[in-house]
Amino acid sequence: MYLDFHTHGKLAKYLPFSTAYTDWLLAEAGAAGLDAICLTEHFNTQQFDEVYGYIAEHGRPVGDAFAFDGLRVFPGMETDIAEGGHVLCIGPMDAIRELNRRLEPHKAKGSFLPFADLARLFDEYPVLVGAGHPFRAGGHIPDLPSELLARFDFLDLNGKDIAEDRARTERLTYGFGHQLQKPVVAGSDTHQAVQYGCIRTHFDRDVSTFRELYAEMQAGRYNIAVHPDAAAKVRTAGLLKRALKEIHALGGDYVEVLLRESGESPAVLAAKHRLAG
Repeated sequence: MYLDFHTHGKLAKYLPFSTAYTDWLLAEAGAAGLDAICLTEHFNTQQFDEVYGYIAEHGRPVGDAFAFDGLRVFPGMETDIAEGGHVLCIGPMDAIRELNRRLEPHKAKGSFLPFADLARLFDEYPVLVGAGHPFRAGGHIPDLPSELLARFDFLDLNGKDIAEDRARTERLTYGFGHQLQKPVVAGSDTHQAVQYGCIRTHFDRDVSTFRELYAEMQAGRYNIAVHPDAAAKVRTAGLLKRALKEIHALGGDYVEVLLRESGESPAVLAAKHRLAG
């Protein structure tokens, strides 16, 4: 089973939620060879609950995941912390949506929770907690006290950072994992489908629940595959993302432009994908 632990369902957090764009992302994830993704949308993205409500309503429940035309979507979230850095959590849909609602007072810059407070909140829910791209500039997760570092269940070997400097990212992240005795798994960190497959985690067996997933992670029954053209995939995705955001800024419909080559409207594509799921 090929799984991407760190993905997004929107082009950017400040843009309106587009079901057609999300349908396109999910279809492209499967086309890129992924069997499953963790949808770790930013906790302060616009319409967070609508995104996850859409996944819950239109996906076919398979254990803790939701299937879209064979692709399993595991719910998750990416949260900013006051110290600087991003924390991932993955868990049951109801838990992720409730956690997001409880974080409403802390979504603006300047009001992010310290990790100690966030960890106490996570302790109330059956979620796995990950250190997102722990060595990216501006983040301070490695500087947290040891008792807080112990709260992480996994570390994110991030595709964007691999593309920028693979040797440094692997050396620091795997070293950090060895220090904490925590599994290191892979996430593309994509907002744009070209980036799928730049890095992925290959598990020896299929899983559909978080209990099964965590057992495989702890047992080390997986390996990480980095695409030989990872840097080019990430760079191309970044260029396309900026172009689509510029279309939106100029008043255009970036989703219609993106999907125009298919010869079908975004609404038709979305309907087809929902029926296939």
